[in-house]
Amino acid sequence: MVKSTRHAVYELYYHVVFIPEYREQRLTGATADRLHSIFEEICDDKGLELVEAEIMPDHVHLFIGSPPKNAPSLIVNWVKGISARWYNERSDDRIKWTRSYYVGTAGSVSKDAVEQYIREQKDKQDGEWSA
Repeated sequence: MVKSTRHAVYELYYHVVFIPEYREQRLTGATADRLHSIFEEICDDKGLELVEAEIMPDHVHLFIGSPPKNAPSLIVNWVKGISARWYNERSDDRIKWTRSYYVGTAGSVSKDAVEQYIREQKDKQDGEWSA
């Protein structure tokens, strides 16, 4: 869904994947439930949209919408850092994420559609900008 700020209209979504230390297969049951609610809390606090969260036994997939002011690395830092701290404060067991992660962008249009749009704009003779 297209959103806006005072100066921008945007539709930015990030697919984020990360793993617990030693890729332990422990993100199941109550642990997964607690993490899911923590991810929702973090997104609410930071003004992000948690579109989807899939917690697998040994890794996490998040699909997060964000305003353009937030760099993808900042979003990942928030989600991993805050979730580990809150989980460890609220639970008897502990969780620690590895430093590595994957992040990919997604939006409402494909790369091919953007390329075609740019080509069409170049071919316009009237010089007007259109969105």
